[in-house]
Amino acid sequence: MTELFRLGLREARAGLRRGDFSSEAYVAALLARIAPREPGLQAWAWLDAEAALDKARAADAIGWQRGEDDRLHGIPFGIKDTIDTAGMPTECGTSALKGRVPDNSAAVVRQLEAAGGIVMGKTVTAELAFYEPGPTRNPWHPAHTPGGSSSGSASAVAAGFVPAALGSQTNGSVIRPAAFCGVVGFKPSSGLISRAGVQLFSKTLDHIGVFTRSVADAALFAGCLAGFDRGDAAGLDSALIFRQPSLDSQALARPPRLALVRTPVWHLADAVQRENLFETARRLRTAGAQVDELELPPEFDRAHQLHRTIMFGEGARALRGLQAAHRMQLSARLNGLIDEGSAIADDALEQALAARLEVGRALHPILREYDALITPPATGEAPATLEHTGDPAFCTIWTLTGVPAITIPSGFGPNGLPLGVQIVGGYLKDEHLMAVAQWCEREIGLGPLLAEMVMET
Repeated sequence: MTELFRLGLREARAGLRRGDFSSEAYVAALLARIAPREPGLQAWAWLDAEAALDKARAADAIGWQRGEDDRLHGIPFGIKDTIDTAGMPTECGTSALKGRVPDNSAAVVRQLEAAGGIVMGKTVTAELAFYEPGPTRNPWHPAHTPGGSSSGSASAVAAGFVPAALGSQTNGSVIRPAAFCGVVGFKPSSGLISRAGVQLFSKTLDHIGVFTRSVADAALFAGCLAGFDRGDAAGLDSALIFRQPSLDSQALARPPRLALVRTPVWHLADAVQRENLFETARRLRTAGAQVDELELPPEFDRAHQLHRTIMFGEGARALRGLQAAHRMQLSARLNGLIDEGSAIADDALEQALAARLEVGRALHPILREYDALITPPATGEAPATLEHTGDPAFCTIWTLTGVPAITIPSGFGPNGLPLGVQIVGGYLKDEHLMAVAQWCEREIGLGPLLAEMVMET
């Protein structure tokens, strides 16, 4: 039988449902995988092996209910350490919150547990989900960053510690680390997954996202977590515009119409990343897809500055109370953001928020012409540094506008580390994006290979 740590989310679910193994056996196998490798990777901010086994035994005692309400029954997950978990530390990667243990779990954790999932532990985040890295290493090479800020979640999934994990993205904190670690990262449409109980950096820009080792797994996981929530004051305005998605149920009736997009930061992509994107486009064309090339119109030239204004302005307003009490415990990078953001006037922030909507409207006619856009998820492979988490510039526009984006493995860089392709869909068209991404994943064909390669280490 396949070693249990190698199983993806859907494979693990199928094995548990058939009775091939118990949840306790599955969690024990993952813990055996983690024990010798965690000191080198440092993906976990908090992990209690006995507590995880106790939860698995409890899941086994309940058994499968054979319904949609327990779609994740007995399966363990990693949770980014900015997402509240009742009775477990949520310290957000900063000593300023050391010892913080919330009484209540975030809405997304409650949804995961309602579906039968088990919180395996808390994964490392960059400091308060910004830019100062935590200790996590890239499973492909420990001298390279895993990306951030959802560093531990990406590393844990790639290394076979868990089949899936939760992260969050304010700029590129799901897509970039997923690409660097050779896994699938999905950032859904803004508001699709509740952020209630999450330590928000920017109420406008923050998204909850997922890490898995296949698009189908991401669809299953995200579909279990999506839903309108009145507790997320800055989420979707009304349940009337929300329909519970079945993200793992669609298949394309024809090859997709795609646009290879050159954004205003195209010059930041290295030559290998660009060539990988062009080669991916050639491969998809050969498989029957229409792939046009286009540059975004001038309306997008200001997108990165608008994002910075909103991120810094809202970040400062969210964190300046913490800074006032704990400035010396925060990094120079984070203090710099809070200081710069505090100097942004309220009217300037409001103007940026209004302009953000204009940029989003300019994107709509492009996405009406195509099933999805393809673009780099990062400037190249994971940089050979642990001092920062890489440049998020290729994620900025899609986070600013709140549209769904997913990255899938598409090749290798000069150091043998993974490269990815980012696929972007229309707002609240997450189901269709998943169908497009599954088609592309199948035609590119690298996902299973990368998963097996990194797990051999």
